[in-house]
Order: sequence, then C-alpha cells, then structure tokens
Amino acid sequence: MKVKNIISSLILTIYSLTIFAQDQTTENLKTLSDNKQFDKIIEQNASNSKDYTAKALYYIGQAYYMREDDNNCLKFMNLSIEKDSKDPAPLYIKASTLNYMQKYDEAVKSFQLAISLKSDDAEFYSGLGDSYYNLEKLDLALEAYKKATEQKNCQDRPYSFVAQIYSDQKNNDKALEAYYIAKSKIDNKSNSYINALFNIGLLESLKGNYDKAEPAFVELLQLDPTDYHSYAKLIQIYYHRKEYDKAKPYKVKLYDAYKNGLLKDNLKDMFCFDQFKWNDKLIQVYERYEEGSKDIYNKHLFYVVNQDDNIEYRIQTEFSPISVEQGGSKYLLCRTKGDTHSTFNIGFNDNLKYDDLKKSVIEILEDKVKPTATSRPTK
Repeated sequence: MKVKNIISSLILTIYSLTIFAQDQTTENLKTLSDNKQFDKIIEQNASNSKDYTAKALYYIGQAYYMREDDNNCLKFMNLSIEKDSKDPAPLYIKASTLNYMQKYDEAVKSFQLAISLKSDDAEFYSGLGDSYYNLEKLDLALEAYKKATEQKNCQDRPYSFVAQIYSDQKNNDKALEAYYIAKSKIDNKSNSYINALFNIGLLESLKGNYDKAEPAFVELLQLDPTDYHSYAKLIQIYYHRKEYDKAKPYKVKLYDAYKNGLLKDNLKDMFCFDQFKWNDKLIQVYERYEEGSKDIYNKHLFYVVNQDDNIEYRIQTEFSPISVEQGGSKYLLCRTKGDTHSTFNIGFNDNLKYDDLKKSVIEILEDKVKPTATSRPTK
C-alpha cells in the first residue's frame, strides 16, 4: 500500500472516530435531557463544548433554559443556530427566552424564523402570539393564536387567548363564541377549562341568557368548590329569577368561607347578589357578612351607578341599636348621598323578603318616601 493511501485511510479513520464521538455525545445529552438531568448536562458539558454538534449545543442551551439562566441559554442557542440554521428548535427556545426577558420585538423575529422552517407547530404560533400580545398588537396576536389552533396537538393557551383578546376588544359575542370553542377543545381538568366556564357564565349572564349561564357556573363549582366568585354569580342568577330558595345554600357557602377567612379581593367584606336597571341607572345590590355587632353597621347596600360607571350614591339597610332597644326593626333604610345621611321610617329584620326591600328602595329612588331624619358630618 502506498504511503499516500495509508495517510488517507488514517485521516478517514480519525474523522469517522470524531464523528462517532460527536454523535455519541449528542446521544448522551439527549438521554440526560429526556431524564431531566439538566444540572448534570451543564456540569459535564458546558465548559468543553467547543467542538460539539449543533444539536449537542442545543441540549446544553435547553438545560440552561430549564434552569432559567437566560443569558447562558441564549449563548448556546446562538452557537447551535450558527452551526445549523435550518433547525427550528433552538430558534424557538431562543424566542421563548427573549419573551421571558421581555425583549418581545427580538422574540418576534426568532419565532418567525422558526415558523419559516416548520410551519405546522402550534407552540411556535402561540409563542409569537404571546410576543404580540405583550407588545399590545392585539390583531397580530389574535392572528397568531388562531393559527396555533389550526395546528395538530394545539395546547390550551391559544384557545384561551383568542377568547381573551376578543374580551379585551369588548367584542363579547366573539369572545363568548371563542370560550365555547375553548371549552370543547381543552382538558376539563385544567385551569383554562375553569376560566372558560366562568367567562361563559359571565357573558351569558350579561346577555340575559341565565338558563345558559347557570349550568356553566354549576359545572365549574363541581370541578372547583372553592371558586367563591361563582357562588356569587349563581346567587345573582337566582335572585334575578326570584328563585330565592335556590340561592340560600350558596349564601351559606359564602358566609362559611368568610368565617374561615377564605375570601379575598372584592368578596372579602360583601358580595353582589342582584343587579337591576332603574331609569338609566344600574343598581348593584350587595350584602355584607357582618352580623351580631352591637354597633351600627350596613347590611344591604344598593349602589346607584350612572352610565359612566360612577357610583352616584347608595341606599342601605343599617343596623339600629336604638330601634332594637325600643322593640322595633333590626335594620332601618338609609341613604348616603354626598355628605348627607338620611334615615327613612322603613324597617326590616333578618327574615326580610327581598321583594319588599327592593320595592321600598325603588320608592326612595323615585322620591315617593321622605326621610325622617337628615344629618351632615360636622366640620
């Protein structure tokens, strides 16, 4: 054998061994990644990865991604892209990392490059939708999320965000339609399913479709009995339909949750149990949990809300220790309007009938009843 042939054979052998070693390293990294051994990937490979394949570099970058080390993730994803610009995977991870870093314009470019290489991946479109959504480019975000839902194996997020964007745009009809689609597509054990049910109930209620709203809230509570806002929404539905007995067990649930310190936000002190229109105003009716106090407190509050969503004044039942001492009613109807507090000679007890209370409030709204006492705060 000639020397030239011997050298060529040696070169080929060395090259083959190098390729084999690189392939073996990549395969080992894949195995570690599949087993979620990300710390091991970083410890054993990050510092000596100069001659690694594009895919091996990707696995190291992915390990940093899982450890939320954004800068090192980007470093290895860029190295992987430099070696193989036709693989969409590192572009997707790079774009997702840029989203986490709130570099949304840069993320858009990487998502678009990934999509140009693989146009049927729902997660690529979903990530692009997230970028546009955070850039407040809702039409482009909507287009991306819709595109995600057209792909196979689309996850929950795009379906939910299509509906959310329609809600953001105040397009309630489209939002409701989208929430029904989301409900039919996503896992009924997920938070996204719970969210879809709540919004279906809410939007159907706003349309006056209480027969459709009720089963949505009932199903939601079967899945999550701690969703206290849904208790309040069901109470509103039953009060609107004058089915007060149906509302009682849900009121009991809210009172129990209050006593156990489980309520937060706008349910912490009271809950809305009815809404109705009076002239061009919306009357929102709340009930406070407080009871048994010997001091004056408000129990039922009727807020008068104008067309600009501003509260003009309120009419409320107030616990009256003096009335109780004199053998009278537990609560007296009062009105708080600006700096003026008015008391009316209309009383109720805990066993009150809501229709009677509502009728008396409307009479006050229409100035058919005059106050027996009026006071202003002293300066």
